Amino acid sequence: MRTTTTAASPGLPAVIPVLETERLCLRPFVPADAVAVRRLAGAPEVAATTLNIPHPYPEGAAEAWIAGHATAAAEGRTLAWAIVRRDGNALLGAITCALTPAHARAELGYWLGLPYWNRGYMTEAVRRVVSFGFATPGLHRMGARALLRNPGSWRVMEKVGMVREGVLRGYVRKGDSFEDVVAYALLRPEFEREFKG
Repeated sequence: MRTTTTAASPGLPAVIPVLETERLCLRPFVPADAVAVRRLAGAPEVAATTLNIPHPYPEGAAEAWIAGHATAAAEGRTLAWAIVRRDGNALLGAITCALTPAHARAELGYWLGLPYWNRGYMTEAVRRVVSFGFATPGLHRMGARALLRNPGSWRVMEKVGMVREGVLRGYVRKGDSFEDVVAYALLRPEFEREFKG
């Protein structure tokens, strides 16, 4: 696995690594996942509670999204993982880690298919990606944002130790409405004190 890094400019691996937890495997997406992405992410309940997923989910959008992952990883911009159970290969959801090297920070984004809500899967996946992210030399901050009206998402952030930093009022437009967004983050010293010390 190749990583290009300087002390002031962290870098993600140039390939998407496979990460595992007790129950989950986080692996690169493959073209065959597109049908499940469209079905799961396109559910009204999922689209309504995420920052960037449209509804209805456009035809061909899943294929285009997956096709861009290898380039984004090779350029050190974003890693995207399919969340699957270790005892099977059915897609549960997705998690991404986008890097801003100039500021030594990364931002997580994630969604989970409706049939898999309230089982602790996303907390498990986010915790693993946070640990992976802070293994990146030079990375100082990992953050995430969610719609304020989506407590399921921001409670995941709290469960992995992120600190609530504030509410961005009217920050995104969903349909015809402007939505408030809550921002969370975890700094390297906090991670090392809480999770490694």
